[in-house]
Amino acid sequence: MDIVHDGQTLRLSGDFDVRSTMEVRNAIHEHLDGMGRDLTVDLTDVHTLDLTAARVLAYATIEASRSGRHLRLRGCGPAVRRMLQISRLARFVEVERAAVA
Repeated sequence: MDIVHDGQTLRLSGDFDVRSTMEVRNAIHEHLDGMGRDLTVDLTDVHTLDLTAARVLAYATIEASRSGRHLRLRGCGPAVRRMLQISRLARFVEVERAAVA
């Protein structure tokens, strides 16, 4: 898992699974606690997402909301969207709509 912090965007690439959840969770918390601004997590280059990773994103979204900030997901591919739906965590996360080409 590669994590690139670019202003208000956290770009993830690779497989987002139980092995990388702590690293991603820490990066999200550092941004929300340190910068105090909204955060967009770009998942365009994430190939797979497991249940533990989906839970990290859902819980981080809830925590951000409680502190008056927003966490939104961008670039969710079919595998990521499917896991969010199957796990029933889609209702807890905000997913940006993709622009229609």
